[in-house]
Amino acid sequence: MRRVKAILDLMRVDHGIMLLIAILVGAMISNHSIPHDLVKLTFAFFTALFLEISTFALNDYFDLEIDRRNKRFDRPLVRGDIKPSTAIIIFSIFFPFGIISSLFVNFQCFFIALVTAIFAVAYDIKLKRIKQVGNLYIAYTMAIPFLFGAVSVSEDIPLVIWTLAFIAFLAGFGREIMKDVIDIKGDRMQGVKSIPMYIGEKNSYRLASIFYTSAILSSFVPFFILNGTSYYWNPIYLTLVIATDIIFLIISINLIRGENPPVRWYRKLTLFAMIFGLIAFLGGAFIEMRI
Repeated sequence: MRRVKAILDLMRVDHGIMLLIAILVGAMISNHSIPHDLVKLTFAFFTALFLEISTFALNDYFDLEIDRRNKRFDRPLVRGDIKPSTAIIIFSIFFPFGIISSLFVNFQCFFIALVTAIFAVAYDIKLKRIKQVGNLYIAYTMAIPFLFGAVSVSEDIPLVIWTLAFIAFLAGFGREIMKDVIDIKGDRMQGVKSIPMYIGEKNSYRLASIFYTSAILSSFVPFFILNGTSYYWNPIYLTLVIATDIIFLIISINLIRGENPPVRWYRKLTLFAMIFGLIAFLGGAFIEMRI
């Protein structure tokens, strides 16, 4: 059981579930219903899940030494629960299956999957050493599932989908800056120059707060501005998204005002907030389906 748990930790199943929800939101809003072609949607799910599993495994393989220096005992390779070779085996199995699955959706999804997969491998091997590029890539991976879900069932991407993707991008980039503060010791030993090394920890907290606040403000755009969508003056969406915004707002204030804020805890809390945000997006998508 310990080995099974370690493999699940390596695969980041919780992230995979979030990807599937984001794809479902994109598909439902673009199609105004649960898509009739469930086979294509299923292969879209498999594409995202397999690529997520494989690239996270590869990431942990290449990050083993730096994770040891940063005492990342949440990583199964650092704990020694599984061998590094297991991560390579998982990558070798799931990565090609992810690309192949996209071929059964459509060309647009295949193109997105291929480009994202190439960048994912480049990130794991090299780009993460260029922290600013790496931060942009991770934020991109939080936004692209909405667009991927949309093009899996439709040729058009509604403005509301672009808006939801933008919100996810902002929150994701802020989270990456906050994470860089956590990893600053290991990054410095590896000769990696992250944003906190250029502007300092306190300014990095301020910058992360700016991105979080921008995500909060953007989350009201669907409610107040995007007339003709199910999010417009939707009290269910507003209630759920405010719950998300409150978490991000509290973290932002404490990052700016607090001394030595518990950023490891905040990182976990932002993941919880993002799940709440996905639920808000999903609620609006279900109402769109009913309309």
